[in-house]
Amino acid sequence: MSDYWITENPLNPRDVIDLVIRPEAGAINTFIGTVREFTEGKQTLFLEYQAYESMAVKKMEEIGHEIEQQWPDARTAIAHRTGRLEISDIAVVIAVSTPHRADSYEASRYAIERMKEIVPIWKKEHWHDGEKWIGDQKEKHPGVPSKEEVQ
Repeated sequence: MSDYWITENPLNPRDVIDLVIRPEAGAINTFIGTVREFTEGKQTLFLEYQAYESMAVKKMEEIGHEIEQQWPDARTAIAHRTGRLEISDIAVVIAVSTPHRADSYEASRYAIERMKEIVPIWKKEHWHDGEKWIGDQKEKHPGVPSKEEVQ
């Protein structure tokens, strides 16, 4: 298994954590993103995630390399789920190990913020009265299509 992957199967945080455990790491920070029921007062029924998978994995690897540049002793693993997810399902798991806790917190936060910026993963929120695609990355990269271009 790679340290970075996209899957339609349910995510097990332990699978991601196991990839970053090592004797020199004194801290492992794990971020688990789940499907929430309410967004800005609007009730979500379920989400549907789609990804430009090959590019998404490359961008996740790029985030891992960026983290290694800023926190040289860090090890990172990231998994994101696609398909239909119900309320409370796990959508993303990020694990970062470092020798000291402060670095693991900072690197983990960096990873999820960069995911939102550059990884071509889109979600469609489904409500009682409609649906909408969300996830227009802030950074546009050559070869990374918008959600509209992928459809």
